[in-house]
Amino acid sequence: MKVLITGGAGFIGSHLAERLLERGDDVFIIDNLWTGKLANIAKIQTHERLHLVVDTILNESVMNELIFKADHIYHFAAAVGVRNIMDHPVETLDINVKGTEVVLRLANRFKKKVFIASTSEIYGKHVEHDLSEDDNRVMGTVKKRRWAYACSKTLDEFLALAYFDEKKLPVLIGRLFNTVGPRQTGQYGMVLPNFVQCALLGKPITVYGDGTQSRSFTHVNDAIGAIARLMAEPSAEGEIFNVGNDHEVTINDLAQRVKEMTGSDSEIEHIPYEKAYGPGFEDMERRCPNISKLKDAIGFEPSYDLESSIQSVIDYFKE
Repeated sequence: MKVLITGGAGFIGSHLAERLLERGDDVFIIDNLWTGKLANIAKIQTHERLHLVVDTILNESVMNELIFKADHIYHFAAAVGVRNIMDHPVETLDINVKGTEVVLRLANRFKKKVFIASTSEIYGKHVEHDLSEDDNRVMGTVKKRRWAYACSKTLDEFLALAYFDEKKLPVLIGRLFNTVGPRQTGQYGMVLPNFVQCALLGKPITVYGDGTQSRSFTHVNDAIGAIARLMAEPSAEGEIFNVGNDHEVTINDLAQRVKEMTGSDSEIEHIPYEKAYGPGFEDMERRCPNISKLKDAIGFEPSYDLESSIQSVIDYFKE
């Protein structure tokens, strides 16, 4: 099979590329290297079945050729990370909305199956319960730049489902919940690599807000395994799936576990959101998925618990 991974030099995309090469696929990657890195694909860059194109997904002539060649498309190219969204709102909206429109329109031209990588940010400020795919969204005001990413990915989902309903394009959507693992950078605000790097360097472990906000963390190997299996499941077409781990932890507890597992003397330091991101910043207090639908579709069970996920990040940075 020939597969195209947009954003394939990124954290998740590079792991998926490795997995698909291992199963015998020909893998085409397009990445503009804004947040992706050649280092992420260093182990596979000379593989005879790996084909790398350094370009933007907004280049329609290049995308037309790549999508024509591919059997399946995994669309991961996006502006990611809270820091990126706060600092580059125009680029965030441009690549997330226009880029997805290009992918879907050209995929529809050749009727190629598409996986759209979405996000748990879609749910907004829900706190009442574990999040299910059909839950309503609770968004903040458009005056809060924090919600631009969630809204751009919401539009991606609407567009994907419109192509499925109206054009009969085979498409499915995965809402990823805090995917972590080797090669993830803390540069754009990702919490676990930031904590681990600070702990290993003996720097203060910085927690934004009071630290009572909770998250669930999914190891990248679990996430890409679920995504590949969903793409092989015909009944998943036209559906949305939470892709995550339903074990929940507060950010305070996460910081403490990282400190203990690294044997670090680092202090845990709390900083107000306003100091980190500017006045009026809002965060999601809770983000934990209901993964019943994913379990029913492909028999998914996470194989990495929180400790093994943290340890994989520690080992990566120690190397």
